[in-house]
Amino acid sequence: PAEPLTERRQAGGVRTIVLNNPRRRNALSLPMLQSLRRDLLHDVKSRELRVIVIAAKGPVFCSGHDLKELSSEDDVKHHSQVFELCAEVMTLIQKLPVPVIAKVNGLATAAGCQLVASCDIAVASEKSQFATPGVNIGLFCSTPAVALGRSLPRKVALEMLFTGEPLSSHEALMHGLVSKVVPEDKLEEETMKISQKICESSKSVLALGKATFYRQIAQDLDTAYKITTKVMVDNLTLRDGQEGIEAFVQKRKPVWSH
Repeated sequence: PAEPLTERRQAGGVRTIVLNNPRRRNALSLPMLQSLRRDLLHDVKSRELRVIVIAAKGPVFCSGHDLKELSSEDDVKHHSQVFELCAEVMTLIQKLPVPVIAKVNGLATAAGCQLVASCDIAVASEKSQFATPGVNIGLFCSTPAVALGRSLPRKVALEMLFTGEPLSSHEALMHGLVSKVVPEDKLEEETMKISQKICESSKSVLALGKATFYRQIAQDLDTAYKITTKVMVDNLTLRDGQEGIEAFVQKRKPVWSH
């Protein structure tokens, strides 16, 4: 039987989802997107789940859409299905109640670059590169541009989109596409260090904070402050909001109920 397109494992609050089709450069085919969505949503409200890491097998993190699916042999309905599901998965990542970390070791292009840009945090090895080369084959990376344009300065994003030229891992770090760059042999250690730090916090508080961050970032300054002022008050009504303050005052470690 064929190996699953994604592998899911979980330990100590950390779920790792591995893109598992290196022969096809981990392309985001319709079945790959369906498998990724399934693994992201699996038991997502469980108290045990605290953070999700998206990783990949092989030298390419993700090459983007499977171009064989986008040939003229397939009809417009199929093409729409591919792009709609991709958009659903990318937006789902930011709607999940736990932080999602991209662990990138290799090339991330087109919708693969979009996947990295859509994650909350991205840790990359020094050998990683990021590109949106669709323009070179006559298919401008318009959907990747949504995530890219929200992660990078506009002129950097547009240069990537217009030329298809890759960013090195250090350029990606400098412009804010990734959070950290580490040597390849330190990638697992650094990703787990961040994951374990997240696991020390209250799941309910993080879920509220993440949802609010993405809600306010799209607003003007006054609206953003109105939203977040109310959320700070709501946060204080959470059991873990009160527990954290009491623990701080009493100089002890908080005991989260999540």
